[in-house]
Amino acid sequence: MKFYRQARADGDFDAGIEMALSAILVNPQFLFRVEHDPAGVAAKAVYRVSDHDLASRLSFFLWSSIPDDELLDLAARNELRKPAVFEKQVRRLLADGRARNLATNFAAQWLHLRNLDSITPDLRLFPDFDDNLRKAFRQETELFVESVLREDRSVLDLLKADYTFLNERLAMHYGIPHVYGNRFRRVALTPTPLPQGERGEGADRERGGLLRHGSILTVTSYATRTSPVIRGKWILENFLGTPPPPPPGNVGSLADNTVSATLPIRERLAEHRTNASCASCHRLIDPVGFSLEQFDAVGRFRTLEEGKPVDAAGALPDGSEFDGVAGLEKALLAQPELFVRTMTEKLFTFALGRPPEDYDAPAIRKIVRAARANNYRFSSLIVGLATSAPFQMRKSQ
Repeated sequence: MKFYRQARADGDFDAGIEMALSAILVNPQFLFRVEHDPAGVAAKAVYRVSDHDLASRLSFFLWSSIPDDELLDLAARNELRKPAVFEKQVRRLLADGRARNLATNFAAQWLHLRNLDSITPDLRLFPDFDDNLRKAFRQETELFVESVLREDRSVLDLLKADYTFLNERLAMHYGIPHVYGNRFRRVALTPTPLPQGERGEGADRERGGLLRHGSILTVTSYATRTSPVIRGKWILENFLGTPPPPPPGNVGSLADNTVSATLPIRERLAEHRTNASCASCHRLIDPVGFSLEQFDAVGRFRTLEEGKPVDAAGALPDGSEFDGVAGLEKALLAQPELFVRTMTEKLFTFALGRPPEDYDAPAIRKIVRAARANNYRFSSLIVGLATSAPFQMRKSQ
């Protein structure tokens, strides 16, 4: 009101309103969720956040929005911090329709779906790609993650599922028949693989978990071709929590002008690995990415590359070998705690706005162990994280 009165005195009503709104929009407490240290707390001391701050942390984590009246009333009575009350509120917020924001916003951050907006495949090579397909890619993945959250399924179902969400545009891109109209609907998929090269009525067998989604396959490709390097690095970082070291500063990219573009990408990368400084990292990254080579740069299934059969043999850094995306999924599911721990770390970053530090590791291990007893259900990870010490406590400045 002070800003309004000052501008109103020098001008008219509109000038006063403009100044008042400007003051609100640039105010740090409008732009940021501020948590103040309580009076008398020593520097670098660890303390439990207030009930009001806890209410905000929870609602912004699960709803990406402000607390509702019930949360605020409990906070005002200093009852929210009671373990039984707090867990009940976590589950209430999860059951609310606004929890869809957790699925969409977390998926966008964890799976790099936001990058879709800046990616445009080469239209000379992929003339069918358009903005409708781009949006369909993202919606399929968001609806899929939301379904696992809403149905409180095991998060391992994100890796291997017998259903997805399609509209006609996306189904046509995937080669799946009998899906009509713009509306997305849940589509059951055939669980067994087809013989190599067979398409048509069984094209749905090539779809399922996240690694088969056009969204992820596109954001991990170049505009003109697939990239086993990007795909392998993406899986190591986001599914296994073992990111490779950054490349040396003097290492260039794959030299398309010196390596024949008619060679399959596996052979082209073999030429690249003749550089000794590249080989150590690429031995870890490339075999993971090669397992997705049956999907092109816009997520279409293929059996040939440059006229030769696609070689989708892959391996994980632990030495386990497999063939194709199905083999990769099986290898990941054989070590479920690696995937669940990594996903918990990504949830941690989303919930608290910072990546986990070394001192957070015991809390993350505790969350994963508790979730294991409940088949790694999505709600187990959420409740475990929300009730953990890092979520409920803070270090003073």
